[in-house]
Amino acid sequence: MVGWASETTLDVEYAHTIAPGAKILLVETPGGGSAGTVSMPQIVTAEKYVIGHHLGDVISQSFVATEQAVGSAGIRALRGAYLAAYSARVTVLAGSGDSGATGFEPDQRSYYTYPVTSWPASDPLVTGVGGTRLNLDASGNRNSADTVWNDTYSQTANQLVNGDNGPDPLASGGGKSVIFGRPTYQGTVRRVVGGRRGVPDISMSAACTGAVNVYQTFGGQPAGWYALCGTSEATPLFAGIVALADQVAGHPIGLINPALYKLAAEHAPGIVSVKSGNNTVSFRQGGRSRTVHGYGGASGYNLAVGLGTVNAQYLVPELARLAGR
Repeated sequence: MVGWASETTLDVEYAHTIAPGAKILLVETPGGGSAGTVSMPQIVTAEKYVIGHHLGDVISQSFVATEQAVGSAGIRALRGAYLAAYSARVTVLAGSGDSGATGFEPDQRSYYTYPVTSWPASDPLVTGVGGTRLNLDASGNRNSADTVWNDTYSQTANQLVNGDNGPDPLASGGGKSVIFGRPTYQGTVRRVVGGRRGVPDISMSAACTGAVNVYQTFGGQPAGWYALCGTSEATPLFAGIVALADQVAGHPIGLINPALYKLAAEHAPGIVSVKSGNNTVSFRQGGRSRTVHGYGGASGYNLAVGLGTVNAQYLVPELARLAGR
């Protein structure tokens, strides 16, 4: 309960940092009945209610599940909310995960030892949001370009998140879906994704070595400031940008993925490539060291951070113009 309360606080506060004038509706579900579990049918029901009653224009989701852990039949049975959102021109965002090229097996403790991708970020009707690391000075000025977020080998980051020195998987999730084929809008990046849906689509700040400060007040821990990170940070940040684009357009802009890929193909200034870093991760499991080789940053689309990151002062009007049609 404390973990989800922390997650909720991060989501709300960092959507607010980008779009401070936006109304933020927090929708909660009871859970699956056992400690720490998420009931996806409950979440789908809640999202359908929000969409059906026109309670919001942008949905930000920070939960993930490895595609193989849910299975093709399970995922297809749970897509109803995203189909409803598409019809209602509601933008749905989901974090691509914080485990780099791997992800949890169904027991939520062991990692897959080969590259996997997480859902719902892999759904073609969802915008998958990955993670970058900003390189800023104390005043917020850039020292160098953003890189792919990967704190797997950082003792500081592992102590913050896992309470040990690592290495533990702690990086931008990304890869090729084993459930969904390449959507039409990814035709411009077919050289990278092949015939599969590639994840993520876009990325924002997520690094634990550049964590954000979140003020938390709920039962179970002392009130105060806490350092948090991950694509659970990146996703609400980008939700704020979409909310601003909705405002400029004067109406909900819905699925933004076709517009994002069109803008990238046009080399629009709102899309900024992330050219360095990777989401390869290492960990110990079954008494031995494991490494799951992921994907590197590159000019244009890649399977670590997608199209890259954004320059929001340009992207907001670009999205309003293209996706708002």
